[in-house]
This record gives sequence, structure tokens and C-alpha cells, in this order.
Amino acid sequence: MSKKSDATSEMIAGINAPMQTLGTVGEYMTDALQRSILYCDLMRRSNEQDDKHKAQEVPHVLNFDAELILDARTFKRPANYLLVRIKAPKDVTLDLQKRPFVVVDPRAGHGPGIGGFKADSEIGMAMRAGHPCYFVGFTPEPMPGQTIEDIMQAEAVFLEKVIALHPEAEGKPCVIGNCQAGWAVMMLAALRPELFGPIIVAGSPLSYWAGVVGENPMRYTGGLAGGSWITALTSDLGKGKFDGAHLVKNFENLNPANTLWSKSYDIWSNVDKGGERFLEFEKWWGGHVNLNAEEIQWIVDQLFVGNKLASAEIVTREGERIDLRNIRSPIICFCSKGDNITPPQQALGWINDLYAKDDDIRACGQTIIYAIHESVGHLGIFVSGGVAKKEHQEFTSNIDLIDVLPPGLYEAVMTTKTDDVANSALVTGDWVVRFEPRTMDDIREIVKPSVENDRLFATVKRVSEINLGLYQSFFQPLVRAALDSPANAWIKQFSPPPLNMDPFSDKNPMMRQVAQMADQIRQQRQPVSPDNPLLQWQAKMSEGIVAALDSYRDLRDKSMEQIFLATYSSPLLQALVGLPAAGESPRKRPDMDPERLAFIESRIAELKVRIAEGGLREAAIRSLIYIGMGGEGVDERAFNELRNIRAENDALPLEAFKQILREQFFGLKLDRDAAMAAIPAMLPADQAQRSKALEAIRRTVKATGEVSGERAKRLAEVEKLFAAVNPENPQKSSSGKAR
Repeated sequence: MSKKSDATSEMIAGINAPMQTLGTVGEYMTDALQRSILYCDLMRRSNEQDDKHKAQEVPHVLNFDAELILDARTFKRPANYLLVRIKAPKDVTLDLQKRPFVVVDPRAGHGPGIGGFKADSEIGMAMRAGHPCYFVGFTPEPMPGQTIEDIMQAEAVFLEKVIALHPEAEGKPCVIGNCQAGWAVMMLAALRPELFGPIIVAGSPLSYWAGVVGENPMRYTGGLAGGSWITALTSDLGKGKFDGAHLVKNFENLNPANTLWSKSYDIWSNVDKGGERFLEFEKWWGGHVNLNAEEIQWIVDQLFVGNKLASAEIVTREGERIDLRNIRSPIICFCSKGDNITPPQQALGWINDLYAKDDDIRACGQTIIYAIHESVGHLGIFVSGGVAKKEHQEFTSNIDLIDVLPPGLYEAVMTTKTDDVANSALVTGDWVVRFEPRTMDDIREIVKPSVENDRLFATVKRVSEINLGLYQSFFQPLVRAALDSPANAWIKQFSPPPLNMDPFSDKNPMMRQVAQMADQIRQQRQPVSPDNPLLQWQAKMSEGIVAALDSYRDLRDKSMEQIFLATYSSPLLQALVGLPAAGESPRKRPDMDPERLAFIESRIAELKVRIAEGGLREAAIRSLIYIGMGGEGVDERAFNELRNIRAENDALPLEAFKQILREQFFGLKLDRDAAMAAIPAMLPADQAQRSKALEAIRRTVKATGEVSGERAKRLAEVEKLFAAVNPENPQKSSSGKAR
């Protein structure tokens, strides 16, 4: 041991010795002092880690090895985005027949990698299910002149590449968009629907004005700042760049108790166990990235303040309207009641904005699924191992079922897999998943839309446009001129270099001594006993501080809300900015395009004409849909049993099965009686073929347990129809063609 280490050890012993003579008080003081030194050393290590992380060309927190596939910085219209292929761990075997997964990370102030932050993550769950995985990340600095549309075009090229790399895969890529990546993915899917398989948007805001009074204060921020002029000013002060740290600060301000106290206290009070986890998370939380001024201004004006995405008001530079109703892939919206950044109202409000009734969703051929977690916070939606092992695991393992669900609105309901679950071998995970049909009334009950709410935020939108115009006309030239003036450059030239003011940095010479003391303490650690009364007093003090800060937060949020409501509910202000008369909604639900209406009408006419067409396969699928409509929803066990039956026979491709299923579903919706009455004529005369198909129907229906109620009644109807075959009909093959 070196002389310096000996001196440090003697110093610690010299401090501890007198304390040990003080009994309970001394025991606590010894522990508190040791924890304080270990905490300081942990902060030092965090600073050191942060410096190394930022020194990387592409800082990220992916927990998997990856190889670069495409670099959008080299594209004709460059963007700072990268496509990488995730290398499977040694204990994972990928199935190239399965559709690939593409995880797109949010560029919301932090660096990339959160979707693959842990082994139990979105990427981890997809690979364990055998799916090849790709990741879309970004570099810290945007490319000059880069826009949101450039990013969308780059991501389209990425998906084209993934599809080309997996020609044998059954189905287009499943794309996961976390947080702000969710709205970007949805916009691209509306413009290029042919590139997408199922889309999972996790914690993604899509309807920015939505929320509940008294619960969602973050949506008032833009109005209280007077609109997006403050964004333009911040970008100008950054000389055309917007520091992502500003976005992170907004997140932190939502919970001052955690930011100012709990985060540090929890580490200090449990420094022996929580250190490594803290360092792991801080690597991502502290790694901020920049956005171009054009990017952040577009985001704020078009989305956060303008709320134009859910009303099909965004038009690209090529003149294409972004209409989410153009998406043809199933959309899974995963949100949480505990998310104070993207509450369920903002995650699901777009459905109410676009559709007036249930038939509108089906008319657009859309399948929309939502799942609402009861408590997890915003980051937990795509970071929590518990969430990954439940929701993300179940979405992944049932992705083919999701892809073939008939058009409509569903809720994903997950129940624990127990020993008494029927046919448990057909359950792929630890939860039994059922997709239960829902209605627009269910969505409205969650979102709670109101004309008054829309009028408030429409007023904010107009005020923002006015203030931004004033700033750009009168103040922006002055700000930019001041920053570019020779005087400003001269002042910077003679200014001393900035100092790292973080007291925990290695540049602080005292931290070297702290590191040595921490090493010695780990060898001589004397933790306090759990029943020490001062330890209990410490916890009570912390609870009091948290309660005080929570009270401040509640008072602040309530005051902000009252100021916002009082300001923007003013009839005079609303009239001055040009809002329509009171009681009239300023937002109109987008109409159906004439081309879309004509297509729907022709499609309905075609389906009615073809309602009696098809053979044994079509009749069996129609029968299963009819029976399923009498139950609570689509259970994964029924689909997995159907998958087994499919493998035993001709293994109809998934896309062909999906097409047949949709046609039979719409046929039943248009004229159920005629569709069911046509079944006998669709069946072959061969009794063996009919019996085999009927047995497959029974197996599928009974996969979820004993059949009862309406489903049993409908199964009996189907059995009679399969028996009522006219023997004089020409014998058909299973494809429906006469032989």
C-alpha cells in the first residue's frame, strides 16, 4: 500500500474513531459521512463517464453490438440519422422467415439508444422472439439545413433497405416509434404506407391540445410563453442551433421534488446498491443533442402549438397532405395514466379528431389498438424491464395476429397466465392477450374532448402566429446582428476560457482525494443498522422535503392553469384573433377526399357482388369471423391454433390470409344474413373435406376454452351450414374453383 493510501486510511480511521464512542449517534454519523464521500465519488465517476461518452462520434446507450447499414449523412439531402443492424446475442437464434423489427429512437433532447437500453427492452424482446432487429439513431449535431422532411425521407430509405435485406420475411417490418419518434413514424407511414407492417407508438403525443383540466399542465407551456417566438429566440441565441438540454429541462421541471431532492437523496441513502444503476441511466439522461432552428420551429409550430397532425393540415414541400387515415398498417398506441409528458388523452386524441363514428375507421381499412398502463411513467414505457417483459413481449409475440386483425378499434387486454388457463401451450408469453373490440364512445370517455378546450388552444395558436411574426419582423434581425457583430466577436476573443464549474469534476483537485477516500471506505464500510432511530428520522425528513416540493409543484401548476384559462378563455381575445362565434369549434374534422369516397363506394359494391364467391377456405374463415364476433374479442390462443392448422396444410402466406380475412369480414359487416346463407354453396361436395374444415373451425374456437353463450350458438349455426350442402352442386376444390 502506498504512503498516500496509508495517510488516507489513517485520516478515515481518525474521523471514525471518535464517532464510534457516541453509540447510536456515532453509528449514524459514521455511516452518513461514509455515504457522503461515496456519493461525491459517484458524482465524480458520473462526470468522468459523461466526458468519455460525449467524446464518442455517435454517443449512444445501446446494450447490444451493432453494425452500420446506412448513413443518411451521405444522402443527397443529408440528415444526421443512421441505420444499424443489431447483432443477436450468442444465446439468441434469429428466424429470417420472421418480419424484422425497426426501433426508431426519439430525438427529444437526449442521445439515442433508449429502446435498447437493457437486455429486457424493445429490441431484446423482439430478438428473443426470433425477429431480426434494426435501430435508427442519430449523431449529436444535425446536418446544415436539415429539416424534418429530410429525416422522413431518410427513414423511408432505411425501411426500403430493411425490406430488401429480408425478401423471405413473412410481412413488412414492424416499426416502433418511442416518444417523439412516434409522430415521425406515423407521418412517414401516412405518406409511404407500403413500407410498413404493424406500427407501435409508445408514449407518443399525436394530439397536442388534448388533456384534462387539473392533470396535464405541460400543455399550457406554449400559451404561457406567448407562443413559439421564444423557440425562435432560443435558436437565434444558439446561432441556428437549439440545445436539447432545454427540452430535458422542461421534463425535469414537471417534478421538482425528484429533480431537486429525491434523485440525489435516493442515491445518497442507498449508495452501496444504486450506484451502477445511476451511472447507467445518467449516461443517457445527460447526453444532450442539438436540433437545427428549422427543425424545432417546425415541431413547435406544426405540432405542439399548431396541433395540425391530427387534423390533416400538414402539407409537405412537394404538396402532399399528411393524413393519418392513409396508414394501412395496424397501429398500436401504448400509453400510461402515470405519464405526465404524454398522457393517454394526447396519445389517443387523434382517433377522435379524425373519426366521427366506428364505421369511419373500418371504411378507411384501419386497425387501431390501444393499451393503457395504469401507473408507469413516461420513460418507463420504453425503459422499464417490467413493461418490456409484459407489454412489449406480448406485442412482439403476437405481431402476426395484430397484422391480420380485421379493421376496427380494439383494446389490448392482458391477463396473467395461470395453471388453470385453457390450452396454455398456445400462450407464447406470461400473459394471455385478447384484443377486445371498442367503440368511439370508449375513446371519447378517455380523451374527454370539448369545444371549449379547442377554442382555448386555437386562441394560443393565433397568438403564437402573431407574436412570432412580430419577433421575426422587428427583433430577430437585431438579435442576429448583435450576435454576428464584431464587438461580440472581440469580447469573446478576450474573454477567459470557460471553467468547468461542476465541483465534482476531476478538474477539481479535491476530487482526487475523494476518490482515494472512497476506495478506503469501501474496504472499511460500516453501514448503520436498519433500526437506528436516526435513520428513520432521516427518512421522515426526506418525506417532508418531498411533500413540501410537491405542494410547491401543485400550487405552481394550479396557478399556471388558472392564468392560462383566464387569459385564453377571454371572449375579447378570442374575437380579436379571429375565432368563430362562441360554442363553435375552431377545428373541423377533415372530410373524406372525393377519391377516397368513390373508392369506398366501389369497394362496397364489389364486395356485395362477390359475397357468394369463394371456396372452402373462404367459407371457413368467414365462419370463424362470424363466431368470433359473438365473443369478447380475438384471443391469441385461437390465432396460434389457427397457425398450427395452417402449418399442417398448405401454409397460406400471411398476406394472402390477411386479404381473405378482410374480405370476409367486410362481407359479414355489409350483409351478415346473405354472407352466412351463401356458405353452403361455397363448400365442396366431398364430405371428407367439409368435415376436416369443420374440425379445424372447432379446434380454433375451442382453443380459448369451453364454448358457451353466443359463440356456442353461432358455432351450432355453422355446423348446420356445413351439413347443408346440395349434392348436385359441382364439386369444388378448396380454392373455390370447379373441378
